[in-house]
Amino acid sequence: MSQLVECVPNFSEGNNQEVIDAISRAVAQTPGCVLLDVDAGPSTNRTVYTFVGQPKDVVEGALNAARVAFQLIDMRQHKGEHPRMGALDVCPFIPVRGVSMDECVLCAQAFGQRLAEGLGVPVYLYGEAARTASRRTLPAIRAGEYEALPEKLKQTEWVPDFGPSSFVPSWGATVTGARKFLIAFNINLLSTKEQAHRIALNIREQGRGKDKPGLLKKVQGIGWYLDEKNLAQVSTNLLDFEVTALHTVYEETCREAQELSLPVVGSQLVGLVPLKALLDAAAFYCEKENLFILEEELRIRLVVSRLGLDSLSPFNPKERIIEYLVADGGPGQSLVDKPLRAFVREVGARSAAPGGGSVAAASAAMGAALASMAGLMTYGRRQFEHLDTTMRRLIPPFHAASAELTKLVDADARAFQAYLACDSPAGRAEAGGSCAPGASRDGGLAVAGAAGAGAVWEPGLPVGPAGGGQGPGDGHVWCIFQCAHQPEGHHRQCI
Repeated sequence: MSQLVECVPNFSEGNNQEVIDAISRAVAQTPGCVLLDVDAGPSTNRTVYTFVGQPKDVVEGALNAARVAFQLIDMRQHKGEHPRMGALDVCPFIPVRGVSMDECVLCAQAFGQRLAEGLGVPVYLYGEAARTASRRTLPAIRAGEYEALPEKLKQTEWVPDFGPSSFVPSWGATVTGARKFLIAFNINLLSTKEQAHRIALNIREQGRGKDKPGLLKKVQGIGWYLDEKNLAQVSTNLLDFEVTALHTVYEETCREAQELSLPVVGSQLVGLVPLKALLDAAAFYCEKENLFILEEELRIRLVVSRLGLDSLSPFNPKERIIEYLVADGGPGQSLVDKPLRAFVREVGARSAAPGGGSVAAASAAMGAALASMAGLMTYGRRQFEHLDTTMRRLIPPFHAASAELTKLVDADARAFQAYLACDSPAGRAEAGGSCAPGASRDGGLAVAGAAGAGAVWEPGLPVGPAGGGQGPGDGHVWCIFQCAHQPEGHHRQCI
């Protein structure tokens, strides 16, 4: 599995398209870097770039972008709604795949040192790369913004981690570090800037100060006004969406706005978003509204609708969800993406993988899909309406099992290949004398198989096809649907 680091530099230019494009080219033309997203904000006068690559490549990409910005951005002329302290205001490194947080800290350190040495500018470390507790959060370092830097740099406690303590008027200072995935999420209000900021103070973790903390953990917030859209925003950063979810921020903002009699008119995601954040929101709204939606595409559409993510501009999931943009796994086409005939040929080829594990996973996935099909062909039909509640309970486990088992087709092949590499002298030599992380003597197959198999049996399942034999599927399909719910050892009675 190839290593992948995400880099999200924020540059203090959101209006001059020539400058925005020049920085984009600097990243895109760096070998090994893939530019995923460019999000410019006219009122904030700030552009957020998102690109990925191997650790050494993203460091080079960030440096190339900074060198271009050094020539084209002059902070003495900068005005905007977003807090800032430098032309390259902040440049975080985020682990995506096959990379630890410690390795991203090394990326930040290498970038910061080379930036300071190459351009002669002050650089601070934050997040997981911070060397002191007082520099762990970005707002703490950025307090006072660009305008405060001349005096701030004279203070002992604000000596930069890299570079000079002297003020560079055209540049300011840069903050770099390592962190988990951050979601920049803005909620639109038909209100004043002051009203939006009042709500932001109520919900952000910092609140109004030490004695008046806010409502939501791991959330930063500020209120501002977008002249080009003629509306205000509660602008938030979700530092850990698994602590405070996307929908939680939106719903709490709506509640606060309702208390002030202010209308919420959708929201905006800046940059990219993890798939799980949207699926968690979908699960919330499905439960809240008692909705029955299985397909990932439709669940995402539901979230776009409920949060109003397309209120300011179209929201294309294929361009905004990071997992859809970054291919998973190493070189070569995934087994499950191949035509069935090609998959069968690979199984029959003169190689140990894919083998029995992949075939078993594929067969089990199709079995679960068949059971899901039987339920879906019953659900929602008027003559079987009395079974709707039962179907809504029974179908999701099969649907989920089919998806998880499908993943195991490739996972099994990779695990067995890792086992073979570790078990042979040539493989061990190539791996530097040690097995890949997580590769056990059995390749991890039993563990992977157990992880994909969950209990889906429920008592009270109908004993025949829906509608007394008049269901859309035949008795054999219904038997599969029923037998899949039986305790181990009972299935043979159905065959």
